[in-house]
Amino acid sequence: MKSLQQLGVAIPIVQAPMAGVATPELAAAVCEAGGLGSIGVGATDADGARAMINATRALTDQPFNVNLFVHATAKADAPREQEWLQALRPLFDQYRTKPPSALQTIYTSFADDDAMLAMLVKEAPPIVSFHFGLPAADRITALKSVGCTLIASATSLDEARKIEAAGIDMIVAQGWEAGGHRGMFDPALPDDQLGTMALTRMLVAHSSVPVIAAGGIMDGAGIRAALDLGAVAAQLGTAFIACPESSADEAYRAALNGEGARHTVMTRAISGRPARCLANRFTTWAAINRFDVPDYPIAYDAGKALNAAARSAGESGFGAQWAGQGAPLHRVMSASSLVATLWHEAGQSN
Repeated sequence: MKSLQQLGVAIPIVQAPMAGVATPELAAAVCEAGGLGSIGVGATDADGARAMINATRALTDQPFNVNLFVHATAKADAPREQEWLQALRPLFDQYRTKPPSALQTIYTSFADDDAMLAMLVKEAPPIVSFHFGLPAADRITALKSVGCTLIASATSLDEARKIEAAGIDMIVAQGWEAGGHRGMFDPALPDDQLGTMALTRMLVAHSSVPVIAAGGIMDGAGIRAALDLGAVAAQLGTAFIACPESSADEAYRAALNGEGARHTVMTRAISGRPARCLANRFTTWAAINRFDVPDYPIAYDAGKALNAAARSAGESGFGAQWAGQGAPLHRVMSASSLVATLWHEAGQSN
């Protein structure tokens, strides 16, 4: 299949990038098992991203995916940010810590990061993917000129049409079920909250570029369903969190087995953008205290500080424990074993 040749894989399984959880070891293990491994570099700078790319290449000679955040430049709003910090103050007080005096923009969007672009053009990873939007045309051209296959996430047909018009090679159809951040280009606009099945089929029917289904897929039955809908591959994230190669800490792994896994919540409170998380103390607080959250990733600066304060007191319920609606279906096994198991369940064999 031409689309799988574009990805350079034998098995149509993509491990989601999951910045902060997906490691070079995880990506490489998936690649060596025949799928497409991914690393997320949106939360680091060009030097950090280069180190992750080099670490992945040291572990596999197979193609892998490098994922970037292309969010709109955050707009600082000091009054709103101070109001948010005051709202969070009682939570900080519980752990005898003061909230930050001010908040910072902790991540640079790829749209604004010339150093990241220069590094990627030099390193030319086989596949580059975008989340939250699209970079400018000259950046797309630069990456294509060095042979990168490009992928972008869409949560709607309108976003998919923009991706196709920009000349991107493939589209990830991110359903409402998906864990982690919604890939919406503009989170201020209404969200149709399309599920994975409906969105995948819609994009397959109305797009001329290959579609990768993502959101709530945890086993071979889900992969087969995605392929039957016309997707060329299925992307799984939450299914890989429990693998030993991921960097999820023990509290995160334990939470996957807890009550919160059966009640995932879409929240802006942790980072400033809608993201699906295991239900925890932060999501419970946010559901009751509906304040105006600062822009992403400015709000994330406060969320990380609160998590650090709570963790210092042994409380793990304020972390960014991203997970999809299928979280209770996760299995604990090595990444290579998981890929083999998934593909066997899908009715195939290696």
